[in-house]
Amino acid sequence: MKTQLRTDITIADICKGFVYNEIEGKGLYGWNGKLIIQPEYQRNYIYNDGKKDVAVAQSVLRGFPLGLIYFTQRDDGMYEVLDGQQRITSLGRFRTNKLPIMFDGREQNYNSLNDELKAMFDNTPLTIYICQGTEKEIKEWFQIINIGGVRLNDQEMRNAIYSGPFVTKMKAQYSNSQNPMQMKWGAYVKGDPKRQEV
Repeated sequence: MKTQLRTDITIADICKGFVYNEIEGKGLYGWNGKLIIQPEYQRNYIYNDGKKDVAVAQSVLRGFPLGLIYFTQRDDGMYEVLDGQQRITSLGRFRTNKLPIMFDGREQNYNSLNDELKAMFDNTPLTIYICQGTEKEIKEWFQIINIGGVRLNDQEMRNAIYSGPFVTKMKAQYSNSQNPMQMKWGAYVKGDPKRQEV
């Protein structure tokens, strides 16, 4: 597998053309359409809790490093996020005013920042390793790099290793917290007294 270190890509570069799916709650595209933020082997966006997502944007504005990000380059020239999907989605949500944060003692979004802070946020370089390899090599690497951070549970790891159209459809149906069927069955399983019997 070949790897290349890039330190010339900024947050503004990655957020250019950022697309966020509100219904499914996930980042789709960035880097002017050439970056797939949540490829099928990735778990859903879990930083959307008002804490972890906010912490990502706050960290950048305080000058703290975000850590390594890994992309894979496909044969068609597109890129996929191998590791860093949660951080990139959080950055994109903040950059497109979909994520308010507490900063300087008040709630702010990107547009409410002063010009100096906007420039600092936009021009922050990311440390990205871009790799090229076989599907097997990429999935093995994905498994290895996900031993730290917010650990994948066993099912998320299986979804990554055995990805494909079936797994993608199952994730869309059963891993989407906005899916009304999941909410209905989740309430039923948890014994919610307001649930409707079926």
